[in-house]
Amino acid sequence: MPVRVTAIDGHGGAGKSTLADRIATALGDAPIVHTDDFASWEDPFVWWPRLLEQVLRPLGAGKPARYQRYDWTRHALSEWIDVACGANVVLEGVSSSRLAFRPYVCFAIWVETPRDVCLARGLARDGDDMRGYWERWIAEEDRYIEREAPDRYADLIVAGAPKIDCDPDREVVVLREESRLGQDHGGFHRPR
Repeated sequence: MPVRVTAIDGHGGAGKSTLADRIATALGDAPIVHTDDFASWEDPFVWWPRLLEQVLRPLGAGKPARYQRYDWTRHALSEWIDVACGANVVLEGVSSSRLAFRPYVCFAIWVETPRDVCLARGLARDGDDMRGYWERWIAEEDRYIEREAPDRYADLIVAGAPKIDCDPDREVVVLREESRLGQDHGGFHRPR
């Protein structure tokens, strides 16, 4: 891959977007592609071929990417977003390290956060009237996680709701690290 793609996966409400912003800044303001720009309440997990075709394949060929963002309010595709073919891109969101994306991802992070915390964060953002949508979304997430085990394939697992004191703007709590530095990865490693 001419572009290093870092995937930040985890449950909805886990803290992926916050971590993605920090990593993108640390990588010299790398562009962030959000899976929420592809998913919707009606289609939480089957949207992935469009991201593969419009973003990962062009970047994998050393070309800029361009995709149409999904507008969750209008329930329709919206403006086009250009992604430059630079050194790094952050792919953030639920299922960002799915099996179909793994050949394009050089480093995967799983944000481990208790489900009750994720649900509370989601309802705080979207409102309690969205609880039914969140419960269906969680059921879809569970099927994805059981089927593809993204947490087992991750290079790094961090706490999305740390239980120790830390500065959330400058520090992360690492729960597990799988070092692949200096190796030819060809995608993801196999879990032990």
